[in-house]
Amino acid sequence: MKMGCAISGLAAKAEFEETIPDDAAHPNEAQIQMIKDSWKVIRDDIAKVGIIMFVRLFETHPECKDVFFLFRDVEDLERLKTSRELRAHGLRVMSFIEKSVARLEQLERLEALALELGKGHFHYNAQPKYYSYVGAEFICAVRPILKEQWTPELEEAWKTLFQYVTTLMKQGYEEESARQQQLALSPKERPERRNTAL
Repeated sequence: MKMGCAISGLAAKAEFEETIPDDAAHPNEAQIQMIKDSWKVIRDDIAKVGIIMFVRLFETHPECKDVFFLFRDVEDLERLKTSRELRAHGLRVMSFIEKSVARLEQLERLEALALELGKGHFHYNAQPKYYSYVGAEFICAVRPILKEQWTPELEEAWKTLFQYVTTLMKQGYEEESARQQQLALSPKERPERRNTAL
């Protein structure tokens, strides 16, 4: 059974996933307030949203399962809905979203959080191309929960947040990738570091 969402499979979703600028803007004050207000409702269903989000992700982008060792060979997506492991991972992602929402007015803390998550994803071999898929599926999962509270402006606010965080995660991934490449070089191949200590 396929789960439906107006954004899934349409140009809008492709646009959301494919056009993440390298310098995505931070949500503005009005968007921050909309995100925070909607999060109060979403928070009551975070386990459910996390599961729906990942089942949808694996349905629309089956290649994402390759990143998840536990779910790699699962063909029956219905079975995933009752998976404790998927519930736990969904909750971890929702916890990150909750922390992001809490830090919307503390840019340095939000940036540090997203950069660190991107660095961690390097070690899981979860490539940046997958990050934006989660934002699109999150929007599809929360729209029915918010019902008439969902507006085009609220959707734009959440898209802005996910694009901003995804940009930072990508930067963190690339920084960690460069660091690991540097560590892999033999001492002779490493660029010379000048000692500037007095």
